[in-house]
Amino acid sequence: MNIINIKDKNLFYIGGVVRDEILGRKSFDIDITYVGNAIEFCSKFGDVIQENPDFGTVRVNVDGQEVDFASTRSESYPHKGHLPVVDKIGCSLKEDVLRRDFTINALAKNTLTGEIIDYTGGLEDLKNKKLRVLHDESFIDDPTRIIRGLKFSVRFGFELDEYTKHLQDEYLSNVNYDMSYKRVKKELIETFNLNSQLAFEKFINEGIYKLLGDCEVTLPSVNIQQLVSDYGAEIPWIIYSGVFDLSRLPLTKIEQKILDDMPEKLEGDFELYKAFENVRIESVLLYALKDEAGARHYLDNLRKIKISVTGKDLQALGIKPSPKYQEIFDMLLKEKLANPLMTKDDEIRLVTKDICH
Repeated sequence: MNIINIKDKNLFYIGGVVRDEILGRKSFDIDITYVGNAIEFCSKFGDVIQENPDFGTVRVNVDGQEVDFASTRSESYPHKGHLPVVDKIGCSLKEDVLRRDFTINALAKNTLTGEIIDYTGGLEDLKNKKLRVLHDESFIDDPTRIIRGLKFSVRFGFELDEYTKHLQDEYLSNVNYDMSYKRVKKELIETFNLNSQLAFEKFINEGIYKLLGDCEVTLPSVNIQQLVSDYGAEIPWIIYSGVFDLSRLPLTKIEQKILDDMPEKLEGDFELYKAFENVRIESVLLYALKDEAGARHYLDNLRKIKISVTGKDLQALGIKPSPKYQEIFDMLLKEKLANPLMTKDDEIRLVTKDICH
């Protein structure tokens, strides 16, 4: 690992970047921590771009690369389930790692010596493929760690250790719904955007869905992973979340519209076509949760069908613009859905016949 050229006895890589190096994986999560005040440390060598004194973090331009440094800090949760408050900036390395979620994310590597620092048994847990929290109130402090644990279990093939599973089950049996649902949403997105049927099934079977609400949820028969793989989606997480109560989540206008555009049970090709012709594919895939055959039929066959006659064609036939246009277009669509090989000339003949009658 040689992400930065700065080496100092008090400078450490922490968390995911150390974990991933040990696992032989590419890391997308780089935490660099200074034991002490990182803002003061970075002012000596770098072009400071941004500072956040309240959290002791600083962004610096190092050799043309923007790098984030954090001071060691200790935190507490006066309001359980919400963001922590910083108690001390410049604490010991051990105090800093003890505020983290799982032991495998509490490893540190010295940038000067390359030594791995392990205060919590993370190396052993990596070896045994176990996810273990650092203290008994971990999920009470931050319930989103439950979803994060699911994400790590799917990504790495790890399982919760027995006591951590007990703590998770205990929390899920008595959820405190006064929590940060912005953070819940963030973890849902990261987890379900993995497009993993296993993650979805564990989310339901292990009762993790109870973080969203107390309504019972059963596992649908549809393989969502296969649906997303077959048809693609820009927002896959919301398809996985379609069977849950999302009323507590801070949804964007686009996300809410995707949910609102999912219709009730549809009958026949014409209803399927009209319901989906102007909606995002996520709404169609959400509908597949209750009618997979209908959704696939639309996506595989119906959506390719287009009528050729336009408003200009109708005017050329002597029909003045009016609500009658939509009636004609709908009539043509029904006919073309039944006979996709119809040509434009066939459509014109149908319109002419309709006028005569």
